[in-house]
Formats: sequence, structure tokens, C-alpha cells
Amino acid sequence: QVQLVESGGGLVQAGGSLRLSCEASGRTYAMAWFRQAPGKEREFVGGISWSGTTTSFADSVKGRFTISRDSGKNTVYLQMNSLKPEDTAVYFCAAGATNAVAVQPSRYLYWGQGTQVTVSS
Repeated sequence: QVQLVESGGGLVQAGGSLRLSCEASGRTYAMAWFRQAPGKEREFVGGISWSGTTTSFADSVKGRFTISRDSGKNTVYLQMNSLKPEDTAVYFCAAGATNAVAVQPSRYLYWGQGTQVTVSS
């Protein structure tokens, strides 16, 4: 069983930046960030392979968000720049059972508790 703990959420003005962190209690394979806004389904934001050599992003965040990981610390980071009000959501970290970065939430075994990101206009 792997536990994931997110941190770094908060309130920021449009155009600002935040960095989310996700620390895993053990070794993980591919990891990803999802987000869920009120009344909407959970959606894929971005993911990274175990080696960190492969990343994937949703079209809505490409060019604004980046993902990196520190395997020595079992930690994944989501750097969010040029934030928009539509980025407001609860952001979840997820860990998969394979090294493939998938966009479907069902492909991930472990989930964090979520961290709120609010972008004001």
C-alpha cells in the first residue's frame, strides 16, 4: 500500500504560479495529477513516467504546467504557471501500477486526499 500526500495548494490571482508536491510513502511507477472542479468529472492534468523521461499533459494546460519527479525523495511536483480561473479545482495526485502514463483515472491504484487550488480573476 502506497500513501500519497499532496501539498502546495492555495489561493492565487490569475497569471500567478503555484507548485504542488506529492510525496509517496514507497516506490511508485507512473504518476499523474488529476483535478476535479465542482459539478465536473475528474480530469487528467499531466503525468510522468517512473524515469521522468516521459511526460504527458492535457491540452488545456500544455505550455503552462510542467511535471518533474525526484525519485530519491519519491516526490512528484506540478509547477503551474499562468494560472487561469478555470484552473480552479481540487488537485489529486495518483500513482499507477505500471510505467505507462494514462489519462483514465481507473488506471491508477493509489490516490492522495487532494489539495485545493483557487485562482481568482
